Amino acid sequence: MLKKSVLVFSGSPMITPLIYRALSDENIYPIVKDEAESARLAGFGINSFDQKIFVNKKQEKKALEIINSLNL
Repeated sequence: MLKKSVLVFSGSPMITPLIYRALSDENIYPIVKDEAESARLAGFGINSFDQKIFVNKKQEKKALEIINSLNL
């Protein structure tokens, strides 16, 4: 992950699309990291199904405000 990116969410794949859409609507384009899917595609197994959302460091404050306003 780029050093200019910061983690703003880690959790359920059911919630990730909601956050992704809310951020995209505000012109913040997040990076979603899904280690379970990456492992599956590579032929490995993984126990964690959490997904992680990263945004540009400059957009961190606004992204966290948006995520907190969703009350998830």
